[in-house]
Amino acid sequence: MTTLDDLHTAAEDIFRHALAACDIGRSFDRHLHFEGTVLVHHPSSVLKPVAIELKEYKKVFVIAFGKAALAMLDALLERLPKKIQIRGVCSAPQLPQKRNWRIRYFTGGHPLPNRDSFEAAETALKLLKRARKDTFVFFLVSGGGSAMFELPRDSRITLEDSIAFHETLVASGATITEINTVRKYFSAVKGGRLALAAPEAEKLTLLVADVPLKDLGAVASSPTLPDHSTPEECREILVRYELLEKFPPAVRAYFESLPPEVIQETHGPEAKESFQHTKFDTLLSNYDFVNAARDRAHELGFRVVIDNTCDDWDYTDAARYLLKRFHELRAEHPRLCLLSSGEVTVPLDRDPGCGGRNQQFALATALELARHEGQPMVVLSAGSDGIDGNSPAAGAIADTTTVSRARAYHFDPEENLRRFDTCPLFTALGDTVMTGPTGNNLRDLRILLAVREENPQMTL
Repeated sequence: MTTLDDLHTAAEDIFRHALAACDIGRSFDRHLHFEGTVLVHHPSSVLKPVAIELKEYKKVFVIAFGKAALAMLDALLERLPKKIQIRGVCSAPQLPQKRNWRIRYFTGGHPLPNRDSFEAAETALKLLKRARKDTFVFFLVSGGGSAMFELPRDSRITLEDSIAFHETLVASGATITEINTVRKYFSAVKGGRLALAAPEAEKLTLLVADVPLKDLGAVASSPTLPDHSTPEECREILVRYELLEKFPPAVRAYFESLPPEVIQETHGPEAKESFQHTKFDTLLSNYDFVNAARDRAHELGFRVVIDNTCDDWDYTDAARYLLKRFHELRAEHPRLCLLSSGEVTVPLDRDPGCGGRNQQFALATALELARHEGQPMVVLSAGSDGIDGNSPAAGAIADTTTVSRARAYHFDPEENLRRFDTCPLFTALGDTVMTGPTGNNLRDLRILLAVREENPQMTL
C-alpha cells in the first residue's frame, strides 16, 4: 500500500537524484581535458575533439558569472595546468571560502542587479581591453548572469534606474526570451558585446544552460554569442507589455531613441569577424536535468511521461494543463510520473510576500488536488538553483491534503496564492523543498506522481 508520505519521499528523491547527477565537475570531464598544456575540447559526441595549445598564448583570462559561476570556475581551476597563469573575474551569488588571488570576486545581485553586478562587468570589460591575438579567454556563463553581471550601455542610467528596469521586466509577465531580448539592447555586456570587447582574442564559452537548447542565446542574455534579435522585436515587446511608461525616465528616453550603433556593434562586419574567434559548448542543460529525473523515476518503478509543453506559460495555465494531462495519464498507468521542465511565469501586480514561481505553482495545483482527497497524488515543483523567488526554499510539495491541512493551521490558501505569499504556508506544513544554493542552474522541474492500486478493495 502506497501512502502520501511514500510519494512525498519518492518525489523528493527524484528531484535530489537529478540534482546530484548534474555535477558540474563531471560535466567538465566529459567535455574537456588537459594533456600537459594542451586543452582538448570535446564539443559533442559527433564532432572531432579540438586541441588548443594554451602555452602559445601569453595571457589567459577567465570571466565567470551566474548562479553556477563558482562551481564552474573551481572546476576549471582544478583542471588547469599549473604552468598556465590566469587572470579573471567572477560574479556569483556568494563569495568562495577560499579565493584564488588571481581572480577578482564579486557578489552579484539576483534577480535584480546590485553594485557588485556593475563593478564585475566594468572590471571584466577593462580586463578584456588588454586582450590581443596572444590572448585566450574562457567565458563561464550560467543562468542568473543577466542580473549578476550588468552594465547599461548609456552611462547616464544609474544603478537605481537599472534595478527598476530589471524589476519591471521580471514582473511584466513576459517570457524569459522576451525579457532577454530587451535586456540585450539595454546592456553593455549582453547581446554578444562581452565577446566583442576582445575582438582579436581566441575565446571559448562554456555554458550551463537554464534555457531550451534551441534558444541558447537567452543564457544570461547572450553575452558572448551573436545576437539574432532585431530592434523591431525589442520595440514590439516594449509596446505589447506597456513597458516604456513603467521604466524610469532615463531608461525610457534611451529606448525611445535607440542609437544606430546599437545594431552596428553586434551585426556589423567587424562583429562577424570577431565571432569567428569564438567557440562555445553547453556543459549541462535542462535536458540533462530532466533525463536524470526520468531515469531515477524508472528505477523507482514509475511509468514516466515527459511533457514540456507549458514552458514559459503563466503558472495558472501551466497548472491547469499539467493536471488535466496528469489525470488522463494516471487512469491508464498504475504508477505514474509526469515530468515537466522549464519555467512558468508569475505576473506580479502587487508587492509579493515570501515565495516564488515554484511554490506558487504548487499551491495552485493543491487547490485542484483538494477535490481528490484520499487519493495518493503529489506534485513537487522546485528550482535546480535551490532558490525559489525571494524565499529560502527551492520549491514545495503539494498533495490532496495540502489545502485541508493549511486551513487547520488557519491559513487561507486562496489568499496566500493571491498575495504571492506561499512559503509561510508550505513551511508550516513541513512541505518546502530545502536544498540551499546548489551552485547550479538548469531551470525548474515539476514532478507529478500518482499510484493506483490494482486491487480496488484495498484501502489507501
